[in-house]
Amino acid sequence: MMTPDEFEALRLVDHEGLLQEEASVRMRVSRGTVWRCLDSARKKVAAMIVEGQALVIEAEARPV
Repeated sequence: MMTPDEFEALRLVDHEGLLQEEASVRMRVSRGTVWRCLDSARKKVAAMIVEGQALVIEAEARPV
């Protein structure tokens, strides 16, 4: 499963072409957090492709 933060980091950096620093500002997290999310998301996408796994993105928790 991919977390919403991993998905957002992947979307911003790899799809939209932002720098990690720019993505961190948009996500309101540190650049290190973006890097960790991106690294994890890329590994999950690679496993999905190589091993034929389904890509499942966790739903975000909604405020009550």
